Amino acid sequence: MAKKRPIKYTSRDFNSIKKDLEDYARRYYPDSYKDFTEASFGSLMLDSVSYIGDILSYYLDYSVNESFFDTAIEYNNVLRHARRLGYKHGGNASSTGLAALFILVPAATTGLGPDQNYIPLLKRGASFTSINGINFILTENVNFNDPKVQTVVARVNDTTGIPTFYALKTYGNVVSGEMIRETITIKRFERFRKIKLKNNNYTEMVSITDAEGNVYHEVDHLSQNVIYKEFSNPNFSTDNTPSILKPVVVARRFTIERDSVNNVFVQFGYGSDEDININKVADPSNVVIDSHGKSYVTDINFDPYKLLKTDKFGVAPSNTLLTINYRVNNPSNVNVGENAIVNVRTSEMEFPDNTKINTTDRNSVTTSLEVANETPIVGDVSVATVDEIKIRAKSFFASQNRAVTAQDYEAVCYAMPEKFGSIKRCRVLQDDNSMRRNIDILILSEDNSEYLVKTSSTIKKNLKTWLSKYKMINDTIDILDAYVVNLGIDFKVTSEQDVNKFEILQDCVNIIKEEYEIKHLIGQPFEISRIYKILNKVDGVVGVKDVQIVQKTTSKYSSVVFPIDSMISPDGRYIMAPKNVVFEVKYPDSDIRGSIE
Repeated sequence: MAKKRPIKYTSRDFNSIKKDLEDYARRYYPDSYKDFTEASFGSLMLDSVSYIGDILSYYLDYSVNESFFDTAIEYNNVLRHARRLGYKHGGNASSTGLAALFILVPAATTGLGPDQNYIPLLKRGASFTSINGINFILTENVNFNDPKVQTVVARVNDTTGIPTFYALKTYGNVVSGEMIRETITIKRFERFRKIKLKNNNYTEMVSITDAEGNVYHEVDHLSQNVIYKEFSNPNFSTDNTPSILKPVVVARRFTIERDSVNNVFVQFGYGSDEDININKVADPSNVVIDSHGKSYVTDINFDPYKLLKTDKFGVAPSNTLLTINYRVNNPSNVNVGENAIVNVRTSEMEFPDNTKINTTDRNSVTTSLEVANETPIVGDVSVATVDEIKIRAKSFFASQNRAVTAQDYEAVCYAMPEKFGSIKRCRVLQDDNSMRRNIDILILSEDNSEYLVKTSSTIKKNLKTWLSKYKMINDTIDILDAYVVNLGIDFKVTSEQDVNKFEILQDCVNIIKEEYEIKHLIGQPFEISRIYKILNKVDGVVGVKDVQIVQKTTSKYSSVVFPIDSMISPDGRYIMAPKNVVFEVKYPDSDIRGSIE
């Protein structure tokens, strides 16, 4: 019987694998192979095998690392791990805000006030465009007959001075994006059918219906068969509550999934229409048998999942025509400045009684619609980094769909659906001056250039409504603006002899720019010692002589005045940040300057 030869399994890089192979050949094949020179064919074979072994070792380590949430670095793998923790990373970010709406309405026959028959309801779904071509959609019905509508005289009769037209002004919530409609022919039944959407800039699913009029509802997971729908409140006039939320069991449902190349899919279950009318809860009396040694009886072949009301994870469409409506956003351009929305693209108005108005005046009112945004409309335009997703997913998992601790509140804030607006930075603090459990939530958004800006009032309102679903009943919430302090970095380094100083200097600037590509957190100190550390790593740099941090306060920067000198730590290693302040290097190309000796 041949003696078993020992094999080393600890060698994993090119050089160690090659050395082990040489030792193996010298020990067990001393007479067969003796030429170990670099130019020999045997050396070529050893190099080739070592090369393959090194690659396999690398990919083995890489695959193992990607299997764990903490060590994964691939963006899509991190998203998959996050979904397992219950964190749902949404589509492209939206910007939301208020748009001012104006119409001209004929005066009443008396001239005192507008004619009530011509005061319309502007229906949700109207679209507007900005100067730079960004599209916005009205998210709610706007009633120009509301008592809060501002009314002024627009035109008068030149002879009598009696008003002939009144101008009406009100506001409506708008969201960035454009509506896409796809129609898909579905033939035979297919289990867990997936439908790929044509547009990858997906933000929000609006509706899915089939040719028979059936509506499919979006859920977080296919096993979720209950959703909450909004219904008009018939007692609105008495209790001042416009809508009622009711739980609804939905057999037809779907989820939204993404793959590694950002394709978007609509995922259905595997139930059929016949399953809707079948009782899915098994009767234990019909599935039990006697088992020895048990005080109870059961069927060993019985699937316990049959006790769940999952109806096979929802009904999958078949032999029909699906109509899919969804909203998309350009991921790099969703924000606009004030007075940027100027054009009415599409609109639909509903009048109190069409029998009491004439076509000419009706068209005059419809075409008179104008729009403007009096405040900037902003959201979050940058994609969350791998590190940000990891932090948010872990925090969201720990919160367990309720907000108790400060970390819970932050997780819930970041989890707000993008259609309600996005925030870039958030910090939750206990209000020290309050005798109640008052929570201060500091937030910031981004503009089109990914600079930190104040969050719009609309997003704040949406966030407060969103938090009401998760907060403790005795908690009160105040949503506040954090303050941005813009900083500049001046440094001096010493280089080696006989090197290109311009290249060294550019390398120094680039490594600092890379360091501050990710925005600081609210209340996070600015580490001066970190700049020394990364500059010393640059090839050709002998030492760092000095680093100075200055505040940028011209018109293109934040107007916040910050006493840098008094906030530097005693050892000079960092700048302390108040709990409501975030540091930002706004323009790295000009705000990071250096010199070299």
